[in-house]
Amino acid sequence: MKAASLNPTEAALLDTIDASAMLDRTLAWSRINTGTANLDGLAHQADLLAEAFSQLPGDVTMIAPDPVIAIAPDGREEEVQRGRHMVLSVRPDAARRVLLTGHMDTVFPADSAFQDIAELEPGVLNGPGLADMKGGLCVILEALKAFESGADADRLGYDVMINSDEETGSAGSAALIDRLARGKHAALTYEPATLPDGTLAGARGGSGNYSVTVTGKSAHAGRNPGDGRNAIVAAAELAVRLKELQNADIPINPARIDGGGANNVVPDLAILRFNIRPKSHAAAESFTRALDGMIANIARAHGVTMQLHGGISRPPKPVDEGAEKLFALVQRTGHDLGQEFGRKDTGGVCDGNNIAACGVPVVDTMGVRGGSIHSADEFMIVDSLAERAGLSALVLHRIAAGELA
Repeated sequence: MKAASLNPTEAALLDTIDASAMLDRTLAWSRINTGTANLDGLAHQADLLAEAFSQLPGDVTMIAPDPVIAIAPDGREEEVQRGRHMVLSVRPDAARRVLLTGHMDTVFPADSAFQDIAELEPGVLNGPGLADMKGGLCVILEALKAFESGADADRLGYDVMINSDEETGSAGSAALIDRLARGKHAALTYEPATLPDGTLAGARGGSGNYSVTVTGKSAHAGRNPGDGRNAIVAAAELAVRLKELQNADIPINPARIDGGGANNVVPDLAILRFNIRPKSHAAAESFTRALDGMIANIARAHGVTMQLHGGISRPPKPVDEGAEKLFALVQRTGHDLGQEFGRKDTGGVCDGNNIAACGVPVVDTMGVRGGSIHSADEFMIVDSLAERAGLSALVLHRIAAGELA
């Protein structure tokens, strides 16, 4: 990992990285099922994280999630339970502070068949959450331990936030992310690299999840259908109209309609659920205006009421001047370590979107190299654990030294 362009202080930081311990920890954490709804698994993982990050200076705090409300298939609002979030705060009074974030949850539920780790080939492992992002969590920990071993560590303060609900949109941690991001000099998030070669994610589109509850009127489908107001038909028209609204700047995905019952009853309830992916703030604002008018017109035409729930939870993340400087520092540091990687815009979203919305430069794919995330084919390249820990340690060291203007 060492390169001739590193000075002795930087080279010494890399000597502290323990690749074997990183792998052991990653494998142990991967074997804990932490699907977002698996509160027992998340509680166990949170305890292990608190213990591990207590090796660093500062205070570890477990934060209760904010209330999360969802619309049930019968139209009722119901609270969804989420796990605790972990926050480590180090040198809160430092003049220059950064934020490092990750998530402990995975997309694999407690009853998933994908629970084991297997070697695909030498140096490549398959397992749940190895890349997304149990490996990334270990990168954060090892990078900070290496950074703290340097003489300049006291020049930089930081917060580490590891949430329990990133995979479902961070509804229970969005306010926490916002609070911790405000005023930070920069932020690093540990999603896996966009490609196995280490490519970083550049600009990201946004994401919004919506539910529209449609309330109509029941009637007998044979005797007096004209007295009814069909909620399913109104929801279906809204789904079609939404898809017609899609363009290159805002993909729209009507995903599900709940409701209805017996074939001889005009359905009086339907819930349409859909997702949007605006590529710019202007596209998001234009969609919001169009949606309000569309709902009003369809509700009036069908004689139903429509109640909109949800909104944009991940704002679009353009690469501004501050982000360009941070990307340049990360890529220059990678070059000095012999790690060459590019940057690629993506339609995927993460907590980096929320951080950037606070005006903070962020690189949000500082985690391990791997791929096929969110599937049973997920894999991690073992050598990337130490590689990316070294990269982060040196980036932090250089930020502390004032290399990020």
